[in-house]
Amino acid sequence: MRRRILRGAVDGVIATTLPAGAGLSSSAALELAAAWALVGDAAAEIVPLGLARICQRAENEYVGVRSGLMDQFSAACGVAGSALFLDCRSLEWRAIRLPPDVDLVVIESGSPRRLGTSEYNERRAQCETAVAALHAADPAIESLRDVDVPTLTAYLGRLDPIVARRARHVVEENGRVIDAVAALTAGDLAEVGRLFAASHASLRDLFEVSSPELDALVEIATGVDGVIAARMTGAGFGGCTVNLVRPGAIRQLEAAVERDYSATTGRPATVMKVTAAQGAGILG
Repeated sequence: MRRRILRGAVDGVIATTLPAGAGLSSSAALELAAAWALVGDAAAEIVPLGLARICQRAENEYVGVRSGLMDQFSAACGVAGSALFLDCRSLEWRAIRLPPDVDLVVIESGSPRRLGTSEYNERRAQCETAVAALHAADPAIESLRDVDVPTLTAYLGRLDPIVARRARHVVEENGRVIDAVAALTAGDLAEVGRLFAASHASLRDLFEVSSPELDALVEIATGVDGVIAARMTGAGFGGCTVNLVRPGAIRQLEAAVERDYSATTGRPATVMKVTAAQGAGILG
């Protein structure tokens, strides 16, 4: 990529239709939008994944949140109508077509998420502690990506109980991602729903990043006919759930949330139908 030194001022407008602090990767979206705006005449040379990695560095080194690449990758490389599968080791990725008869619905919990003041970085450190202990037992283990469930079970005695729970979540979640890709590809929506439920339970009980509000939204959604799958989304500690819903069931979901959520949590919730869209780029 050609390097350019910017001189002078930049006039810009920042606008969004998302609730503030909803945990929907707005920081990554803003980073990508700003990056694209600043590349100017070098736009033709930009590789979106490469730009995403630069924006991740901004999040890690300047904001101080030790995030992975997923948020920036999604904003940069989105494919309309598709989910994305990313191998964070090789950086290979592919689009997984979403079923045409399923809508994406995000429900904002009314409980803002703030990664800078959350335990997000602590979870990252706990996973690194697990890797260090496992590496001491088996030098071939360099990340939790190198661990399967039997291996983790064999070495549980080397781990602090809290660290063990964090590691178990990551190891099992890696498997669920692979299974979800296969289920979406095969059109097995019942399996997708089971995987979403298991993922949310693990995020709640093992990784401990859910919240009473998110748990309530998942419970309400899964009780509505036509809701295929529901789980928290993002890093947790507030924010949103993501739901796969039959088009005819969205009104029933809205009614159930309006009826039950505030009575349970004392907070308002916002139900938003969303679409899987193309990634960030130059318009026009």
